[in-house]
Amino acid sequence: MRRESAQPGQPPTQDQQQTSAAATTVATPSGSRSATRAERALLQRLHQLAGGPPVRLRLWDGFAVGSPAARFTLVLNDRRALYELLRHPNIGFGELYSRGRLEVHGDLTELLVELYRHIGRMRGAWPGWLTALWRDPPRNGAGPGDARHNIHRHYDLGNAFYRRWLDTAAMQYTCAYFETRELSLEQAQLAKLEHVCRKLRLQPGQQVIEAGCGWGGLARYMARHYGVRVRAWNISREQVAWAREQAAREGLEDRVEYIEDDYRNIEGRCDAFVSVGMLEHVGPANYGALAEAIDRTLAPGGMGLIHTIGRNRPAPVNAWIEKRIFPGTHVPSITELMGLFEAGGFSVLDVENLRLHYAETLRHWQARYLAARDAVRADYDEEFVRAWTLYLAGARAAFIAGTLQLFQVVFAPGDSNRVPATRRDLYASAAVRADA
Repeated sequence: MRRESAQPGQPPTQDQQQTSAAATTVATPSGSRSATRAERALLQRLHQLAGGPPVRLRLWDGFAVGSPAARFTLVLNDRRALYELLRHPNIGFGELYSRGRLEVHGDLTELLVELYRHIGRMRGAWPGWLTALWRDPPRNGAGPGDARHNIHRHYDLGNAFYRRWLDTAAMQYTCAYFETRELSLEQAQLAKLEHVCRKLRLQPGQQVIEAGCGWGGLARYMARHYGVRVRAWNISREQVAWAREQAAREGLEDRVEYIEDDYRNIEGRCDAFVSVGMLEHVGPANYGALAEAIDRTLAPGGMGLIHTIGRNRPAPVNAWIEKRIFPGTHVPSITELMGLFEAGGFSVLDVENLRLHYAETLRHWQARYLAARDAVRADYDEEFVRAWTLYLAGARAAFIAGTLQLFQVVFAPGDSNRVPATRRDLYASAAVRADA
């Protein structure tokens, strides 16, 4: 894998002042054909349409636009790369970066933060035909068959892959809870589990249903620390197998049951319903089905919690992320999310946004993933390594820039009066309990 340089790229040959829109040319690499005048104009236009970010764009022949003092340089290594990026930047950037045809000089995450912010401010100024050309297609959810296929493509990459960079305490692939930045990833993930349990006001002997349980860490935590019985649904075969093995090792088989099945088939009764990190795979078209599953299982005096990545306004998922990383996913806006609770007639009791907690979680994941790149490359290939490098950097950048949010919503049946009067009990340090 090419190392990302801390240098902003090759400067112009003359010592002169340049504006942010300046264009320069350096020596053409041996064997390369020079870019045409039209291609150079297209590069300048692309920089303008992106809002003139502090990024230098450079072609394969050395021609560049943007300030030579920019902290970041994007290098397009061949002619076709320019046209692929222009045709659909949202998918072209990821494809080109993964294949090494687009190089990044400078910190990848910081670059993406700048691009997200500048492009976000420019979208309203694009002509209608360009907005239509670059628009990502909407995805509203998947049926049971497609859902299983989508989950298999992401979560069944192999437990060994995820163990290389997730926490070792509970294998949590969702936002951690950093009460302080001094917490380790393991401490913060356990603190998240404790925070969720407190919001549900769990009591010994209660029955809990979990939808989309991942590797089962929350279910085991609830059973061990709160004395509840948990039935957890998941359609990832590898995750369910690992979760069952872990429950057996921890002596929790009599209190935790992992069920390999779709959330639409959830049955039984419960005092608490919880779903952490599954709603992104459900889609608005299926919110009614999920609301129905909750309504038929949650006791009249019970409580529920949904934890999901979200947005401030409706928008489709980036086309490259949907194609290469998370097929079939939809990240809801807060208004779309509320549609789930409206469909079930539930009362929303509390909404908390943990956006910056997710940015910090991803900082830890990035560091661990980058440290394990050689091992990942040995198991997969260089394109896979680069794709996941970009995915983790892009996700962290989106939470820093505010493009993505993280919502935790506590809810109850609409006519329930067994609801908490205050939040005081939530905010004694969750990390204290997490270390127990």
